[in-house]
Amino acid sequence: MKIDLQITARNFEITELIREQIKERAEKLDSFYSRIMRCRVVVEVPHHHKHKGILYDVHIYMTVPGGELAIKREPNEDISVAIRDAFDAARRQLEDYSRKQRGDTKRHEEVPHAMISAIFPDKGYGFITTSNGREIYFHENSVVNGDFKNLKIGAEVHFAEEQGEKGPQASTVKVIGK
Repeated sequence: MKIDLQITARNFEITELIREQIKERAEKLDSFYSRIMRCRVVVEVPHHHKHKGILYDVHIYMTVPGGELAIKREPNEDISVAIRDAFDAARRQLEDYSRKQRGDTKRHEEVPHAMISAIFPDKGYGFITTSNGREIYFHENSVVNGDFKNLKIGAEVHFAEEQGEKGPQASTVKVIGK
């Protein structure tokens, strides 16, 4: 970290053992993302519960290039567990942030779409034509929600393609907008 760790305790006195535990975990965060500019940890006891006892709340605020990450977890009766959970969540957020910075985020494939070009209701099949002009066979059982009888030529659909016995076929066909 480029700036020292800042630890704040609210509504209770933090022990040196807990302070060391926080420092140790904060230093480990550097191995997941070395460009942390600032890390502030706030440990607080919001209020005493008669039935639950003392709950410890741990919040971590990290300044990184291009933003700030805030980690807030559920309070816990055990301060060590609250600290562990908060730093585990911080690690996950740093890993995600690092992946986004590198451009390693998952890209979801676009669902292909086409238009219905022919329907043979008495035979239970039809054809869709893709935007690049490919014609793909589909069976009435491929139509999502059993909506084959309501299909119209020219309707836009999403589909999933697979290789059939006689060429490409749509394993699922779903009318767009339904």
